[in-house]
Amino acid sequence: MSAREEKDEKKGVVVVTGVDLAPQAVEMLRDYELVFAGAKPTEDDLVKLSEQYKPVGIIVRYGAITGRIMDANKALRVISKHGTGIDTIDSKAAQERGIAVKAATGANAPAVAEHTWALIFACAKGVVHLDGRMREGHWDKSTHKSLELQGRTLGLVGLGAIGRRVALTAVSLGMRVIAHDPFAKEAIAGVELVDLDKIFSDSDVLSLHCPLTAENKHMVNAQSLAKMKDGAILVNTARGGLIDEKALVEALASGKLRCAGLDSFEQEPMVQNHPLQSIGNVILSPHVGGVSDNAYVAMGTGAAANLLAVVEAEEAAA
Repeated sequence: MSAREEKDEKKGVVVVTGVDLAPQAVEMLRDYELVFAGAKPTEDDLVKLSEQYKPVGIIVRYGAITGRIMDANKALRVISKHGTGIDTIDSKAAQERGIAVKAATGANAPAVAEHTWALIFACAKGVVHLDGRMREGHWDKSTHKSLELQGRTLGLVGLGAIGRRVALTAVSLGMRVIAHDPFAKEAIAGVELVDLDKIFSDSDVLSLHCPLTAENKHMVNAQSLAKMKDGAILVNTARGGLIDEKALVEALASGKLRCAGLDSFEQEPMVQNHPLQSIGNVILSPHVGGVSDNAYVAMGTGAAANLLAVVEAEEAAA
């Protein structure tokens, strides 16, 4: 069969808003033509691709999916997130147009939980600071004191797949663990469910693991930071919009917080000369918590499976 004939045999087109997809996911989608939109597709880019290829589905790695993109192609049936957070997809617009929105729930939970602990340990033990000092020729053994986590309180906002993994590690370290999650029916062993005010007031380490919504945007702000213990640690491997970055900068600069570990930001990529870049007691990473060898495969296959489930169900019903 020629390449043209093979293309004609495909069931349809799937646009991937990225440059690649795990080979296992590509194999799952072998009956569809895959079109890769590039590393940083704009809204205009995706509108043009939608008009040109009329995809039945979009797998979202990078960029946002707006109503304008959806309106460019009446054949679109499903938008499948390569990951868990769907805040970059206009879900309301999709619902109005009868387009399914799916997430690869839990696919990157182990990776994000591990990255969370990498940031917590780095903040508590001063790893980045000590490395820099050593490279400058200093030996700070007589002056440095790290924060011992045993006996301290870890507060979690969100007790889903990621939050539970973070909690289990904390319990094994001998930490008290409290959590706030309005959707959690019950806590796991070693975790106490509390209200949000108690999370802020009691936590020595506060870690965010909830989706970003209109209701919880800037939940970490000047008022909530003021409730926290002096010298507490804040870690965010969820969504940048959960934190008022201006208020966080002030809390770090004043010493109210010992340190913060951030893997997500209000604007991504982070703009040059952002105030956080000039503060020594914050550790920054470029939203890579869910990026690992295993998570890459799990998110890709999860996204592919979700897309196929929707498309094949509609085919069966037709």
